[in-house]
Amino acid sequence: MAIVKVIEIIASSEKGWEDATRNGIKQAGKTVKNIKSAWVSDQKVIIKDNEISEYRVNLKVSFEIK
Repeated sequence: MAIVKVIEIIASSEKGWEDATRNGIKQAGKTVKNIKSAWVSDQKVIIKDNEISEYRVNLKVSFEIK
């Protein structure tokens, strides 16, 4: 039987939501081992001078505890 833990992280990018997701998983992978899946629970943008300056995602990352 596997035990899986879920953590929530917030990641960002100036390029887009997909890049923000990649950034979040890459950063989480530096300290969290055995990442199995992730899902985007929320998305938002930061606006400056009527332009999108930053894309943000809330990710739920699951990993197996061994």
